[in-house]
Amino acid sequence: MSIAPAPSAAVHAIRGRLATRRRNVTVGLAVALALAFALALYLGDFPVVPLDVLRSLLSPLTGEVNKGVDFIVLNVRVPRAVLAVLTGMSFALSGIIFQTLLRNPLASPDIIGISHGASASAVFCIIVLGLSGLWVSVGAFAGAVLTALAIYGLAWRNGVTAYRVVLIGIGMAAIMGAVMSYLFTRARLFEVQQALAWLIGSLNAANPGDIYPLAMALVVLIPLTIALVRTLDAMQLGDDTATALGARVEFSRLGLILAAVGYAAFATAAVGPVSFVAFVAGPIARRLLNGAGNGFLQAALVGALVMLGSDMVAQHALPSIQLPVGVVTGVFGALFLLWLLIASNRAGRVN
Repeated sequence: MSIAPAPSAAVHAIRGRLATRRRNVTVGLAVALALAFALALYLGDFPVVPLDVLRSLLSPLTGEVNKGVDFIVLNVRVPRAVLAVLTGMSFALSGIIFQTLLRNPLASPDIIGISHGASASAVFCIIVLGLSGLWVSVGAFAGAVLTALAIYGLAWRNGVTAYRVVLIGIGMAAIMGAVMSYLFTRARLFEVQQALAWLIGSLNAANPGDIYPLAMALVVLIPLTIALVRTLDAMQLGDDTATALGARVEFSRLGLILAAVGYAAFATAAVGPVSFVAFVAGPIARRLLNGAGNGFLQAALVGALVMLGSDMVAQHALPSIQLPVGVVTGVFGALFLLWLLIASNRAGRVN
């Protein structure tokens, strides 16, 4: 006659399995990202063998100089790969914060108007103000922040609910889209071409100067996110329950929204509004975890991997043509959205 294990033993076993799955998923994603990063440094029109890549990376320490290889690796490929990783992580963290906070898998900055606000501001800077380069990025950052504040203010009714934020965000996205359409009607052809190139999102002009503002922002935003994640877990039980447990709901919600907007704004300012990375990273990470964690770290790794992998496809899929990375992420994200809707419909969650 078998004896059923004690409840505490069963709970301990379940926790052990979840921890093992979480560790395996995290390690697997980290290894995949490391391999993709190494491949990004190796691939290109200028052939560099792996040993020369390693020598070039170590050249600041060893003093061994090969000017041609060092320029290609350290000044072209490393900044592009690092920027892809950082922006992918930023978009992913922004997306999973919004999706978790608003309890809606569609609530990414692509959908609820944050990216549209940044895009409309950038188009205004290009077409009306005649700006370019860094100032367009500054304008995009300001547009994202102002749009987020407008959404939060309009959604406030003795507190903020997910339902109002999503609806108002979708409406704000439509308004920003209309603003961009109007600006395009009054623009000259070369201005439209410049604006469209920015709107697609690209890493083709990546340089070391693009990395520093985003890296500094992540140094601030990641600790803020870590500090508020525990409160976010309590908020999933409902505002009343979270308040009863001692959570400062509105303070934490505002802090998380500011962090999510910061991630999206700095990433958009660096590479443009690259579509769907924020949308797909969280759901992919949580499907891999299957309940073994909140998925924030794993979503960041997925976002970096999607961005870096998409950029390699954009660079090398077509001979002699470098596509903007936003083209590839758009195709991937659209296919993922269709798959997600089909899977949800088969599971009976969508009528």
